[in-house]
Order: sequence, then C-alpha cells, then structure tokens
Amino acid sequence: MINKKQDKILDVGLLKRLSYYIKPYRKVFVCVFFAVILLAIFSAAIPYLTQYVVDNNIIKQHAEGFLFLIIIMISLLIVQTVFQLFFIYYAGWLGQNVVKDIRVKLFNHMLQFKMKYYDNSSVGVLITRAVTDMERIADIFGEGLFMIFRDVLTMVVVSSVMIFMNWKLSLIVFAMLPLVLYATRVFQKYMKRALEEVRTEISNLNSFVQERVTGMKILQLFTREETEYKNFKAINERHKKGWLKTVWYNSIFFPIADLSSSITIGLVVWYGGLNAVVDSTVSQGDLFAFIMFIPMLFRPLRQIADKFNTLQMGMVAANRVFKVLDTTSQIDDTGTQVAANFKGDIAFKDVHFSYLEDEEVLKGISFTVNAGETVAIVGATGAGKSTIINLLNRFYEINKGTIAIDSFNIKTLTLASLRSKIAVVLQDVFLFADTVLNNITLNNPEITEAQVQRAAKEIGIHEFIMSLPGGYSYNVKERGAMLSSGQRQLISFLRAYVTNPSILVLDEATSSVDSYSEQLIQNATDKITKGRTSIVIAHRLATIKKADKIIVMDAGQIVEEGTHQELLKKKEGYYKNLYEVQFMQAEEV
Repeated sequence: MINKKQDKILDVGLLKRLSYYIKPYRKVFVCVFFAVILLAIFSAAIPYLTQYVVDNNIIKQHAEGFLFLIIIMISLLIVQTVFQLFFIYYAGWLGQNVVKDIRVKLFNHMLQFKMKYYDNSSVGVLITRAVTDMERIADIFGEGLFMIFRDVLTMVVVSSVMIFMNWKLSLIVFAMLPLVLYATRVFQKYMKRALEEVRTEISNLNSFVQERVTGMKILQLFTREETEYKNFKAINERHKKGWLKTVWYNSIFFPIADLSSSITIGLVVWYGGLNAVVDSTVSQGDLFAFIMFIPMLFRPLRQIADKFNTLQMGMVAANRVFKVLDTTSQIDDTGTQVAANFKGDIAFKDVHFSYLEDEEVLKGISFTVNAGETVAIVGATGAGKSTIINLLNRFYEINKGTIAIDSFNIKTLTLASLRSKIAVVLQDVFLFADTVLNNITLNNPEITEAQVQRAAKEIGIHEFIMSLPGGYSYNVKERGAMLSSGQRQLISFLRAYVTNPSILVLDEATSSVDSYSEQLIQNATDKITKGRTSIVIAHRLATIKKADKIIVMDAGQIVEEGTHQELLKKKEGYYKNLYEVQFMQAEEV
C-alpha cells in the first residue's frame, strides 16, 4: 500500500537535505542556474525574430536589415548551443561531486556501525545503497532537477511571449494544456509507485545474486543449482514486471502528449489561417512563430514527465541512502584516554550480554588474566567463547558489568587506541583481493616491507611466502581464494604479529588446517604469545595443555577454571569429560 507521503511528487525536506551537499559548489550551482535562465530566453527569442523576419522582410519582400536579422538569429543559435553544453556538463559535474561527498560520508558511517548492524543487514542491499542508489542521486542534478527547472522556465517565457504576440492564438494553445497537465500528474503519480517497486526488486536481486555467488560452493556441494535457478527466475520475473509497469505508463502517456501537440498545431493553423485570410488579424509570421512555439510548450511538458521519472528514482534512492545515514548503530566512542602499550592485565567482572533481548549469551561471568599469561577458553559450541573476544574489542556493548584492561574500564579508552593494541586471529580468515604484503599491513604506511619480512622470519613463515609466485607481491584474489586455509591462517598470524599488539587473541586459529600448516602455526603461536597476554579459543590439545590457565564455559557461564593438570584432577569435572571425549583419541593417534 502506497501512503500519501510516497505519492508526493517532490519531497521538499529531502531536497533541502540534498541542498546541504551543494554548498561547497554554490558558485557552480549559481552559474548553472544563470545558464538555465538564458536558455529559456534564447528559446523564445528565436521564434519571435522569425515572426518579425517573415512579416517585415519575407512577406513584404523587404531586403533592408534582412541579413542582419539572420546573423542575429545564427548568433543566438550558437550562443544557445554553447550555454546548452555548459549547462549539461556542469549540471552533471555538480551531481557527481555531490554524490562523491555523500558516498564518502555513507561509507565512513558504515565503517562505524556495530557488528550487530551487519548481523541483521543484507550485504547486497548495502552494496546497492553505496553504488547503484548513488548514481540515481547524481541523476537528480544531471538529468532531473535542473532539467525540470529549465523546462518550466522555458514554458513560462514562451507562454508570456505568445500572449504578447497574439492572445487569441495563445488561448487555443492554452485550452489544450489542462488535458496534458492532468495526464502528466496521473502519469507521475503512478510512475512514482512503479519506480518504488523497481528499486525494491533491484535490491532483492542484488542481495540474492551476491549471496549465491559467495556461497556457490555450498550450492554445488548440495546440488541446489536447480532450486536456486528457479528462485532466481521468480525474483527476476518480479523485477521484470516492475520495469514493465514503467514501460506501460510511458507507452500511454507519451503518445497522448504527442497527439495533443499535433492537435494544437492543427487548431492554430486552422484558426490562424482563417483569420489571416478573412480579416488579417493573424499574420503569417504569427503562424510561423506559433508553430515553433507549440513544440517548445508541449515538449517540455513531455520532458518534465520523463525527467520526473528520473527525479523520482533519485528521490527514492536518496531516501534509502539517508535512512542508512540516519541509522544510529555506532559503538559509543566517548572515551577520552588513549591506550598506550598495555601490560596486559584483563578483568571481566559480572559481565552480562545478549545479542537478542531477553536471551542472555553471557550470564554474569567474571575472570582475570594476568599480564603475560596465556589463557585458554574452552567449551561447547554456543557456550559464549567467541562472544568474550567480541566484547573485549567492543564490537558489541555489554548489558551489565565491567571489562577492564590494566585497571582501565575499556569504555574510557578511545576505540581506535583500544583495538590497535589487541590483535585477533580468527578461524575464518578474510583476505582481500590484493597482494600478500597489503593483506598483512592492510596498507598501513607505518609498516614497511622490511619489517614484514623480518617478522615473517621470526615466526618461521618467510620461506612459505617466498615459495608463492611473486612472494610478497602475490595477489591472493578475492577472499584469498588462491591459498589453502592453512596458508591463509599463516598470513593472518603474521598480520597480527607485525602490529606488535599488547594482547593477542587466537579464536579457533588452528582448526581445519593440514598437519604441515599446523606445525608452522604452532611454531608461530609459540613465538608471538611469548611474554604477551594471550587468549586462546581452541580445541587443539597442544595449545590448551601449555596454557597458564584454562577457563571452561558452558551455556554462558564459567563452570571451571585452572591449569590443565588441575582440571584433570577434578572428578566428574566438565573439562575432564571434555578431555576424555575430544582429546584422548588425539593422544592415542
């Protein structure tokens, strides 16, 4: 159901908001506005001069001043063409610069969102907002707003000149305008609805394709090609129907507009011709001028309707983009203290947290990690292990309790300084379609290639990287597709190590890798955790047994805590049972 607000031709509030981004380019805006005024004047001047030439030179066969008037008309056409080029270019230039500024602001805004926002948002929809919708906003200026203003101004100037020249012929022309205006209004109303539907279907289509391409391996593994093909056909069919509505409305309106123009010209020629013959109240020059004026009056109406399509698509896109910009989903970065190098003391005190309201994931957990210690966190899937890491980095806000590092509540620290001192190696390593070096440094200019190579040698993976074609310049392609999971893990270890973090987090970092990579990873782990506070979430036996302390979690609570040996001594202990189920077989092997 389309509400009244959506039916409005123009959202003035939205235009005012867009005008804010024009301010840095106000000089260009004023020049374009001035060009629009001149173009409207030039449009009316040429038919007016034509009327004068026909009545005073051609009909009377009077040659004096004829050449001069022709030169003036040619000069006006040349100047009009120059201003038209200026207008089209700088209207487009203004639109692209405004979009550039909005897109930068949007991307920066998205960079600050909580992880919860991305948990609940479609990647395809966000891509549509940042790319496709932005181009539609540019069209508001390049092909919409300025064009509409030019056409309206042209109609006003042309109508005024027509009345001045011959008000009787003008009345015939104006008598047809209500029909065209009504058709234009109805057309705009229904086109707005159709374009809203089109934008929705484009977002759905982008989201569907992005997810299926990303998960193509899963689709093929489970032979879902036929099912997804049918789903895609259904979505594509809805997309097609949305566009066909716009085609249908265009096919009705534009022939009506053209027919109205032709009928009006016919009526003017009929009435004007009779008057020219019978009582000479209409001159032949008037007829020439009005035949030129009528398309100038009706064509803008036709174009206005067409440009309103563009404008409305841009307004719909702008509204969607501003909804993202208006979303307040940022972590509260009000901390004023800049974290220097941490000693590494960590304290969780009665921490409660839930991803969804009334569904607590952490239920009042408390523990401490002393500087330089390696602490392992174990437990079943869903126990809350990875959540602890997310909260330590303030990817989410806790519901209750405090988290402190070196006695500083992490909320009092700036986000950038906090996260710069904590390095995380995740189980699912994300690599960008870039070189190995850039994936390690993440384009940080303060980290040189020499530093990266030195760090790689220290943790024993330099030879592995040099074995790749091109070494550190090897492009790993999208998501690191050219590397194995173990190789991606090694690069992520080096990425964490070169930042020289005060606290290191390894989240299932050694799962699902081959034995050779596991040995390299284990050596790298021993090197980068030495003398550094480390939190390890893992099932690998070697890592857990070496930990200074093991925290055992179940259903969001800490059920046991101690060293490997201490926990094994507990009869019927949770960890002991976990060890016997998961680790005894590994020891036997």
